[in-house]
Amino acid sequence: MLKEDYNISITGKQFYDEEAGEITLSTTGSYTEKGSTRFIAYKEYDEEDPKISHTSVLKVEDGKVTMMRSGSSTRLILEKGKRHLCLYDTGYGALTVGVFTSELKSTLKKRGGALNIKYTLDIDSNLSSSNEIKVEVKPRPAEHFICLE
Repeated sequence: MLKEDYNISITGKQFYDEEAGEITLSTTGSYTEKGSTRFIAYKEYDEEDPKISHTSVLKVEDGKVTMMRSGSSTRLILEKGKRHLCLYDTGYGALTVGVFTSELKSTLKKRGGALNIKYTLDIDSNLSSSNEIKVEVKPRPAEHFICLE
């Protein structure tokens, strides 16, 4: 069971040719630490069937972020200054894509913070898109109850 005690907002920007797209997601999820590694986990719901969800996990290490998704073979490795070949599940099948990370900044602390990543995707060494992701993690406010007698 995913403990949902943090507000997580994600903004993803994609640039390809002369076009640009932006996706935003505001959700709740968990934020945990194991040693020097931080984990951000949240559920994403299927647009066509909201009863179907996948858990996405961002594993944040020093200079490296691994993006994983349950129920799929997607696993993107984002490491500053390096190119990794990664598996990306489109929903219609998996592709091997090259991922080069030009910027990775983390201000994540014990109680949240932000993650900013800039990277490119290439297919067969041909540039597919330039991408930016901003992830903000904040503790959810405690619920307040008033007792009336």
